[in-house]
Amino acid sequence: MSLVDFEMSPAANPVDLIEQIAASHDWAFERSGDDEITISVAGSFCDYNVSMSWMGALEALHLACAFDFKVNERRKGEVMHLLALVNEQLWLGHFDLWQSEGVIMYRNALLLSEGMEAGTGQLEAMLAASVESCERYYQAFQFVIWAGQSPEEALSGVLFETQGEA
Repeated sequence: MSLVDFEMSPAANPVDLIEQIAASHDWAFERSGDDEITISVAGSFCDYNVSMSWMGALEALHLACAFDFKVNERRKGEVMHLLALVNEQLWLGHFDLWQSEGVIMYRNALLLSEGMEAGTGQLEAMLAASVESCERYYQAFQFVIWAGQSPEEALSGVLFETQGEA
């Protein structure tokens, strides 16, 4: 068999596996189509609605988690500065400001090209990383939007690490 004759079978839709993960954790979820699911995951500060979409043409699974507050025009510059500072800290994914809606969201993608399939552990880790990032920086965005703190002050307020026991 030559390389020209080789045909790859399409990879399984990872959204089906994500639905199984959501059900196993008793998370509320909704499928809006074969290629999209929204999961509600409880966090310390809010419930996060994590949307995951399979983009077959790109062979990528896209994750988006929007925060439950909007950025007004007056604070957009400071929020954009904070986004840059926060994104420097991240190894996976990034935060964006969806300009048309004024909504901050965490985004990540998993490339599954050439018929690769995602495993349960990989998808659970992707979901966990998104919620952990949102939890870690949620208050920094609140400090800038509602408390009027500078991006540097807000970030330093959430990045401190507690050591020892009281």
